[in-house]
Amino acid sequence: MFLGEYQHTIDTKGRLIIPARLREGLGDRFIITKGLDSCLFVYPPDEWSNIEQKMRSLPSTRADTRAFVRFFFAGASECEFDKQGRILIPSNLREYAGLEKDVMVLGVSSRVEIWSVERWKQYSSESASSVEEIAEKIVDFDIGI
Repeated sequence: MFLGEYQHTIDTKGRLIIPARLREGLGDRFIITKGLDSCLFVYPPDEWSNIEQKMRSLPSTRADTRAFVRFFFAGASECEFDKQGRILIPSNLREYAGLEKDVMVLGVSSRVEIWSVERWKQYSSESASSVEEIAEKIVDFDIGI
């Protein structure tokens, strides 16, 4: 499980240090892709495989399904760590997420998310006021909060 919030910088070559606690769960090779809310999602291989299986079961006859599957898979890239614990984020993904210098690396249960600091602050600020309302909506899922 991935937990925590870490602020880091991305260098001019697009390399980012991933905190050691998060690196352990990702393994040697992992997948990075466009996420929702204009951030990047990073998955260990087993979780990526689970997502892939679920996506395959979606009806490909629906235009919205095809659009989402394209969005999610076409931009995906397999990555690995260098000796310093950095990853090279492909330029198309850096552009999508607005990653320039300061970034937030978040542990979010089954994945890691990478955000520009500006977008993360804006998202956090906007969502903070509705967290209780969201919790009320998902209480039906009996998550034990």
